[in-house]
Amino acid sequence: MDSETRSGVIGVTTRIMRSGHLCIKPLVMAYYVSTILHQSFPEAVEATIGALKEKGFGIITRIDLQETFHQKIGKDIRPYLILGACNPNYAYEALQKENKVGTMLPCNVIVQELADGSVEVAAIDPVASMAAIDNPELLELAGQVAEQLVSTIAGLGSDQAP
Repeated sequence: MDSETRSGVIGVTTRIMRSGHLCIKPLVMAYYVSTILHQSFPEAVEATIGALKEKGFGIITRIDLQETFHQKIGKDIRPYLILGACNPNYAYEALQKENKVGTMLPCNVIVQELADGSVEVAAIDPVASMAAIDNPELLELAGQVAEQLVSTIAGLGSDQAP
């Protein structure tokens, strides 16, 4: 097993919310969690979409930056895909708590090929993005979404071999 799950968090504070869910707040605001996969780019994309689907996330946007940059500005980059992942139940709940939260949806997940041929999958940390909004109920919900995304990303790398 050779995988790595990371985030930019240096430390966290935790507290149990009234609902019983754990709220984790970074001391240094990390904005993503990631893992490295040792498979082809297309296989990594397929595995990522499948893993997100298993957790109730659909892909509502798909932005291929490699293709876009080539077509629009004539620049070539490595394979780099931005997936807009949305769990409709969580999105609905979030909109009930904060009517402008749609400006921060969906949860972006990137899949990018690295120089050594491995593939990194990274997801936004919803707690980090929702911390910009002064709404404790929304932050609690973001913690639930974060649990699902972290588990999805970590699960992708759990059975990898170089």
